[in-house]
Amino acid sequence: MPVSSTAHLIIFAQVLKLPGSDYWKFFEVFIQSGAILAVITVYWRKILNRELLIKLAFSFLPTAIFGFVLYKIIKGVFFESNLLIAISLISFGLLFLFLEARIRNKQLVLEKEIQDLKPWQAVILGLCQALAIVPGVSRAGAVLVGGLLMGYKRSEVALYSFFLAVPTILAASGYDLLKTNPEAVLTNIPLTITGFVSAYLSALVVIKWLIGYLQKKDLELFAYYRIALGLLIFIQILFYA
Repeated sequence: MPVSSTAHLIIFAQVLKLPGSDYWKFFEVFIQSGAILAVITVYWRKILNRELLIKLAFSFLPTAIFGFVLYKIIKGVFFESNLLIAISLISFGLLFLFLEARIRNKQLVLEKEIQDLKPWQAVILGLCQALAIVPGVSRAGAVLVGGLLMGYKRSEVALYSFFLAVPTILAASGYDLLKTNPEAVLTNIPLTITGFVSAYLSALVVIKWLIGYLQKKDLELFAYYRIALGLLIFIQILFYA
């Protein structure tokens, strides 16, 4: 969902007082590949479409470049800053509300479908997704913002964000696996498998629910949730840090 899964994983790891080790940073990225397997399970026929694969390649490239170049900063700085997470959650929550207000006022018309996506627009969506290297932004949320600004239907952009997640998360998980101490990974295989399966099963439920939800409703619910969570994190920083 467009509320930043990475931010939630980081926050709940702190709530549960889990150690801030390299393994847990790997865990927070790798288990999301379980959700990606759910996308493949549900939509594998659509993903194998040649035209769609070309568009996804255009979108994936910017994210791959930013992720590779900024890897150390992402894991060493962005994953450690609750303040940055709070700002990102609130900023994109407000952006959701701004876009929905424009849509209600007919200043922004959503009538395009993903089959209308041009290569240069696919690159723009990839650049939007690249913003999600900052926890709290939300990969799906950033792609939704880019798609709505270009006039694409909410459910269509959400579905494209699922498809784009397949190469993105698999690449991130694989690269993270190479960068993490092998002994730490091998020692914690049962935990990794449990997280992977849990993400897979929950994603099977959420994926179709979200598409159905966005076919009928807007992003305001997610916007208010993001803002509320961001404010709670601010309070935690101010009074309990």
